[in-house]
Parts: sequence; C-alpha cells; structure tokens
Amino acid sequence: MALRLIVGLGNPGARYDLTRHNVGAAVLGLAAARWTVALTPLGHALRGSGSLGPVEVTLAAPVAWMNQSGPVVKALLAELALTPGDLLVVHDDLDLEVGRLRIKRDGGSGGHQGILSVITALGTNQFCRLKIGIGRPAPGTDATEYVLSTFFPDETPLLQASLERAPLALECLLLDGLDAAMTRFNVWHEEAQG
Repeated sequence: MALRLIVGLGNPGARYDLTRHNVGAAVLGLAAARWTVALTPLGHALRGSGSLGPVEVTLAAPVAWMNQSGPVVKALLAELALTPGDLLVVHDDLDLEVGRLRIKRDGGSGGHQGILSVITALGTNQFCRLKIGIGRPAPGTDATEYVLSTFFPDETPLLQASLERAPLALECLLLDGLDAAMTRFNVWHEEAQG
C-alpha cells in the first residue's frame, strides 16, 4: 500500500467551516499549508498535488455534501489512475473523544454518512482513514445537530492539540507507513488532555 490521495471530508460553505463535521477538511487544509500545497477548485473538489520528501501526494476536499462525497472520491481515484489502497480519508468520529486521533486500515462506516458514501461508491471498505475525535453529544441531543455544531470553548485546547498532531500523523503515514503511524498516533496523549 502506497498512499497517494488524501481526502478530507466536510460540508461545503463557510457556515460549516468550524463545525465538528468539518474537521477532516480542516486537517486537509492544515496539511496543505504545512506542505505548501495550493488547493484550487477543480471539478467537484478543492485539490492540489505536491511532494513530501520522496512521496508524491494529491490532497483533495470534495465540494459536495458529506453524504455525497463518495462519487467525488471515486472520480478522483479514476482520474489519478489509483486504487482504494492508495486512498486515505480524514474525517470526524463521534466515538472518539475530542483530542484523540485514530488511524485505521479499513472497516465499516461507524454511522458516518460521508464514509458510507465513499464505501458505497467504491464498492469496498479497504481504504485507510484518519479519524479525528469530536466526542459524543449529551443525552437527548440530536446527533445531526451535534455534528453540525461548533466546539465548546472548553474543548478548544483538545481540538487544537488534535489539529496540530493530525498533519504529523499524515506525514508519518506517508513516510514511515501505516503500522508506524498507528503505533505512534493511536495512543492517547496525556498532554492533549489539557
């Protein structure tokens, strides 16, 4: 497996920029800035290509609603002559506390509509993911409303820590491989707790 396409999921439009559901797109933007990759509109995605050391990589953020991301990802893979094994998707995860990262080799959608769309469009769940924890809503809070909400002020330090670590996790994935990245970044860092 050689990762060549990193996709950050989110909803289009400025009103969603700071919401929980858009942390995947936010991480993609931070990685692009760190690696000096310009993201420009092309087709149904903001995208750009560059290199990190010897690794050539394309970064993309679909300009489609979260639950319609799959066809955009499928089209990108086809255009770049890549397979799902070359893909890593960055997305939010309700089952991880704010501040946590988790890298996965494959798996189900976990109820995430963007990931479900990608799995459905590709016909496989065999692609890597970098999950960014957004925490669970309080009992009685609608999950859809929760993922479209902004973070609470007391969550900001944890969010900031995960946003700082996520581009480093992507670098480790690209340069050192999946197993090394999982070993290094799938642990809960006490310093991230505040």
